[in-house]
Amino acid sequence: DVRLVESGGGLAQAGGSLTLSCVVSGITFYDYAVAWFRQAPGKEREEVSCIVNEDGTIYYADFVKGRFTISTNNAESTAYLRMTSLKPEDTAVYYCNVGPYSVGQGTQVTVSS
Repeated sequence: DVRLVESGGGLAQAGGSLTLSCVVSGITFYDYAVAWFRQAPGKEREEVSCIVNEDGTIYYADFVKGRFTISTNNAESTAYLRMTSLKPEDTAVYYCNVGPYSVGQGTQVTVSS
């Protein structure tokens, strides 16, 4: 079975930092693009960042450019999202997707002002 386990969320103050992790099992991690999405209460899920493992292509949504960094450790089948200069509007549940798989429970990020 495919498993995606997100962790690293929590409470941070505005301007602070958090690093999210997504541990993947059940698939060949390197074969897929990895994306981080988030969903705030009452809002639609939105893509935050994506990385194509095969060639390293990276995408960031405008609202996180310069603040968030996506990376992967293929040997450990783990994706990361380093979040800095956090803003209250970054408050959301963050999910990782690997290729067509989005079975994780997400990790809550709450940023206080």
